[in-house]
Amino acid sequence: MKLSSSMARLGTETAFQVLAQAQALEAKGVEVVHLEIGEPDFDTPKNICNAANEGLGKGLTHYCNAQGLVELRTEIAKQMERTRGISVGPERIVVTPGAKPIMFYSILALLEEGDEAIYPNPGFPIYESMIDFTGAKSVPIPLREELDFRLDIDELKSKITPRTKLIVINSPQNPTGGVLEEGDIRAIAELAQKHNITVLTDEVYEYILYEGKHHSIASLPGMLDRTILLNGFSKTYAMTGWRLGYAVMPPELVESTVRLIVNSVSCTAPFIQYAGIEALTGPQDSVPKMVNEFKRRRDVIVDGLNEIPGISCLRPKGAFYVFPNVKKVGMNCKQLADHLLQEAGVATLAGTAFGEYGEGYLRLSYATSLENIKKALERIKTAVAKLR
Repeated sequence: MKLSSSMARLGTETAFQVLAQAQALEAKGVEVVHLEIGEPDFDTPKNICNAANEGLGKGLTHYCNAQGLVELRTEIAKQMERTRGISVGPERIVVTPGAKPIMFYSILALLEEGDEAIYPNPGFPIYESMIDFTGAKSVPIPLREELDFRLDIDELKSKITPRTKLIVINSPQNPTGGVLEEGDIRAIAELAQKHNITVLTDEVYEYILYEGKHHSIASLPGMLDRTILLNGFSKTYAMTGWRLGYAVMPPELVESTVRLIVNSVSCTAPFIQYAGIEALTGPQDSVPKMVNEFKRRRDVIVDGLNEIPGISCLRPKGAFYVFPNVKKVGMNCKQLADHLLQEAGVATLAGTAFGEYGEGYLRLSYATSLENIKKALERIKTAVAKLR
């Protein structure tokens, strides 16, 4: 069987590969501390689970509007008004099985061979993967430690050409935990309007923010009609396995996205959308509790990493990842990640899993218990000491 040439351009998520390696070790009796997978270790709130059961009882198990239940899209529109001051109707909102399809559909609908798209690097690997898949040119914008892993606006300007059709931003950011400042967002908006560029803003970690305020580029004057705002329920409500995401997008892109949905998944399970309505309208007390616990874990893992000779780590402002600098350890980040898994039983990700500018760093998820974090820190300290 001969595959299409475009499949060679399609990447993957290394996190799932490392998870499989870790599970293979566990099958042999090795105890592994998992810091590779980025998902909350909290249970989905019971009121949301109960709503899903209620939806099943009501028979919400059949096909529905490919764009999403109008009831859920209406609540998302209200959420946009409350949190961003954006006035949109449900007709601008598309619901998908997880937030990742928004990247898939939007990039497929917008880009073609000859186009260019700028994306953060290190960054979520699906951005680059999908840009390359379309045949467009993926143009990385480095996120550097000396800028707290924010992008350099002057460098962004230098990356823009007449062929630039899309800029991807993500704040709070995976894998670094970096957060774009209001000035950054405004400068990006000015460039997008000046050069007639669409912006895909990935805001799935908006509530997992430890200091400052979340700034959405879609709320700035003139940006709503050139912005695809990607969001979902996985991180905020610990609903990763439910697969429920959405986008607020310009009307002309909605129709194309809905056609891609019809051609791929038909629709998002309606009883899960019913649970999404409860997530938005029900009690919100689980969210700050989870974020406060993540902050506690963040401080423990950052302090612990900074005590290990050869490793330094910034204190991230958002998400639930740390991105420690391991350039002084004595091996490249992929070799170190492999060493920590095989020799110390700690599953981490090499920074290069998120792009070329991730070399010299590891990504560690602290969406696990304090007990596991402390155990991992001890094991990392011992394993690194043996290399010096």
